[in-house]
Amino acid sequence: MNDTVESFSQEGPREWLFLIHQLPPEPAYFRVKVRRRLQRLGAVALKNSVYILPLGDETLEDFQWLLREIQADGGEATLCRATLVDGATDGQIEALFNAECDAGYREIERMARDGELDPARLATRMEEVKRVDFFDAPARERAERALAAAKSVSAQASGEARPEPIRGATWVTRAGVKVDRMASAWLIRRYIDAEARFRFAAGKSSPRGTGERRFDMFEGEYTHEGDRCTFEVLLERFRLDDPALRAIGEIVHDIDCKDDKFGRPETPGIAALIEGIARSHPGDPERLVQGAVVFDGLYGALSRPAGG
Repeated sequence: MNDTVESFSQEGPREWLFLIHQLPPEPAYFRVKVRRRLQRLGAVALKNSVYILPLGDETLEDFQWLLREIQADGGEATLCRATLVDGATDGQIEALFNAECDAGYREIERMARDGELDPARLATRMEEVKRVDFFDAPARERAERALAAAKSVSAQASGEARPEPIRGATWVTRAGVKVDRMASAWLIRRYIDAEARFRFAAGKSSPRGTGERRFDMFEGEYTHEGDRCTFEVLLERFRLDDPALRAIGEIVHDIDCKDDKFGRPETPGIAALIEGIARSHPGDPERLVQGAVVFDGLYGALSRPAGG
């Protein structure tokens, strides 16, 4: 049984949620944003602009949030709750959901088998697919076995080596900190170097002094790599495999990189809080203090068991 989402097994006709929307032609990024959000929710297209999810407390809330976003940005949306009477059957719709998840699971299996991606990042991708695997797609078991094997090989190759502990280093970053630097400083002090001190450089780069580590700046030891923000890089480098921290990394990524790659529902609220801190506190030390309050609370919320 799927242990990631609520069970949708039931007798008799199934109830579904239908989101019917119409988006303005411009701006183009809005259409991309909505499409990515629907993909992240696990919704499947029944017809053009008609998307469906199985009825449940979380799926209803997800569609309601998206409906409000669409309407707030100038689109039109209607949310319906219904059973299928004629045409497509419940079984056919369930098969559409399973086909979407199976495609994700097969890709994870292939990448794990070919060593194409770090197992920690593959595990994050696995959680994303499992989150929307409402009907226990058949390919899940093979993907889980392949991922477990990849983790075992990686552990043997590295001898489970962890970075040397850090205590009392000076962490240098650019002045005028915002989301990625606030979040990274919080992560450093909470999980990497409890006695960390911070220095704020005026330029985009700074020579490395004795006992210093540079983050989120040009030529820094810890900064953007590929499409990953600094927070995500720190998680990987220091092997911080915590689902709540990964979720924060997704939120920080979308705010910092502005690509809506993950589309988590918490992102707009956190973005507004960070912007408010930046406007209200010109000094970087105070921004880090205020940002730590935000990320402490966010971590607590994301760490709660489902339904807790």
